[in-house]
Amino acid sequence: MTEIQRRPGDGTGGLRSGTATFENLREQAIALRREGLSRRDIRDRLAVHNNDILNRLLEGEPPPEWTKRPNAKDDLRARARDLRLQGMTYDQIQLELGCSKSSISLWVRDLPKPERRRSTEEASAVAKRGWERTLELRDAERRQIKEQAAAEIETLSDRELFLLGVGLYWAEGSKDKPYDRRERTIFVSSDPGMVGVYLAWLHRLRVEEERLRFHVMIHESADVTAAEEFWRDFVGGDPARFHKTTLKRHKPTTQRKNTGEGYRGCLVVRVLKSADLYRRIEGWWCGIVGAAAHHDPRIRT
Repeated sequence: MTEIQRRPGDGTGGLRSGTATFENLREQAIALRREGLSRRDIRDRLAVHNNDILNRLLEGEPPPEWTKRPNAKDDLRARARDLRLQGMTYDQIQLELGCSKSSISLWVRDLPKPERRRSTEEASAVAKRGWERTLELRDAERRQIKEQAAAEIETLSDRELFLLGVGLYWAEGSKDKPYDRRERTIFVSSDPGMVGVYLAWLHRLRVEEERLRFHVMIHESADVTAAEEFWRDFVGGDPARFHKTTLKRHKPTTQRKNTGEGYRGCLVVRVLKSADLYRRIEGWWCGIVGAAAHHDPRIRT
């Protein structure tokens, strides 16, 4: 008969002293285990705080069901192995199950590799089609986001258009400098949308169309005639208000990306006798900056 001497602090008891047989403690431990107690509960109940002795007391006795933690990946692992045996590649299994290829590799690396069913060219073609499909989905998502954002604007109030135009000019218009006085209202943009908003803003300010002058700036290697026709049709009105096009020389060493049918150069919009208008624009912009500073103290005026 084995006896266990339990003394305070000796690692076998710690809460009470005395002598107990191993067999007696084992009977108690198994009975408590079958009642559904955890190892911690049994340890505290019997005051046996030595893990080696506790393991011996419970040896061969299975834990209650409630203490078993199911592995959430067991089903995925079994499914991955089944798909691998069906001849699927890591990529195909990943698409099917949505788990990482590193996990798949751990689960199925002992299984034979599937036979290559496609030539290198065929596999490349499949990958290309998959990438094209990915790009299509991205384009569709991009269009959807833009359409939803555009719908959020609805209409512009008179004041919203006014403030928008001031910011638009200060981003794309000419500016006066202490070292180079340019109190002239000149706006330049290659974006027809921006030009359209700017012209609507000028109309809101009651700037007469007779005071507007236009000319195109474009690289000499582009389709100059087509660009001129596009901007004249876009602006409308009297063609006589269009001045001679400015051609920009192309440097052979520079690789330009703004080419093709969509490239129409920039449109320059000049307002005649506009020194007073420019001064007001600069004042409006300073007012916007000052108003914004009340909302964000980080803005320094």
